[in-house]
Amino acid sequence: MAFTIAFFIGLALWLREGGGVMRHLRQPPHVWLLGVGGLFGYHFFYFVALGNAPAVEASLIAYLWPLLIVVLAAVLLREPLRWFHLVGAGLGFAGAAVLVTGGRGLAFDSQYALGYGAALVCAAIWSLYSVLSRKVGDVPTSAVGGFCGATAVLALLCHLLLEETVWPQGWQWLALLLLGLGPIGAAFFTWDVGVKRGNIRLLGTLSYAAPLLSTLLLVLFGEAQPSWALAVACVLIVGGAAVASQRDV
Repeated sequence: MAFTIAFFIGLALWLREGGGVMRHLRQPPHVWLLGVGGLFGYHFFYFVALGNAPAVEASLIAYLWPLLIVVLAAVLLREPLRWFHLVGAGLGFAGAAVLVTGGRGLAFDSQYALGYGAALVCAAIWSLYSVLSRKVGDVPTSAVGGFCGATAVLALLCHLLLEETVWPQGWQWLALLLLGLGPIGAAFFTWDVGVKRGNIRLLGTLSYAAPLLSTLLLVLFGEAQPSWALAVACVLIVGGAAVASQRDV
């Protein structure tokens, strides 16, 4: 449902740009494979991970993707990899680990190997999608709308085959609309701009601010309490971003 809403964001962009809808859908096969594989593949394996492993451990493994972006940018894009890029991304990951675990230890268990493996695949898919998007920088960002539409169709098929249907109720419809407009809508379009035109290594490190901002919002709205873990995570993530943002000397 959320990806369908995101598709309509793309449709609005196409209508504004003109030239007909089909013109925006005419992309090479490898572009479709990258776009749909990134969006659908990431979410498919993320749900597999959460369904087959404890949420804390699965989420932390999945959140290796910003660190992988920093490394893969050097390997696949031949961009210089300096010590402060790795240190900054490492500090960001440490901050995310403190935040996700609440400062408590992790309990990896071999019985959840499937879930852990899916989380790792999830991290690999999103980092590859982000880095390789730079190699197709001439593809307009509006094409993301088509990727979202294809992902919505694949998600529906998987839902019908693998899940029991539970319809949203009441305010959940509004939450669904906001999800489609924001985190699973506009976010993918702006991310495409960022990875194609921005400093992708710094962008990877700054991505660790996402769990921090979400936790701060929960605190602001009274759904969570301030804690030492939140303070430590804030210092690590902000410090990691500061380190990673240094210029080459």
